[in-house]
Amino acid sequence: MAMFEDALKGGNIVTGLAIGVGVLVLAPVVKPLVRPVFKSVMRAGVTAYEQGRAAIAELNEQAGDMVAEVRAEMEQEMARGNGAHRAHAEATPREPQVKPS
Repeated sequence: MAMFEDALKGGNIVTGLAIGVGVLVLAPVVKPLVRPVFKSVMRAGVTAYEQGRAAIAELNEQAGDMVAEVRAEMEQEMARGNGAHRAHAEATPREPQVKPS
């Protein structure tokens, strides 16, 4: 670990060069081994993203349905309430208002 710290802090230029050359030499060997793993990780990520989108779309649709139901219920209650309020207002006589002197 100290070797990497020295290379990153600029303490030893030879160590940094050795690491760079090592990466260049090992890259062609490691690439075929890493590529399938990387593709599997990417496939899992894309699958999770698609499933998440479908779940959000379903949730959005259900929420929209509930909002529509609530609005319809509110309109029915208002229609019943206005009709009941009018009938009650017509059935009860108004008291004459007395002006204070």
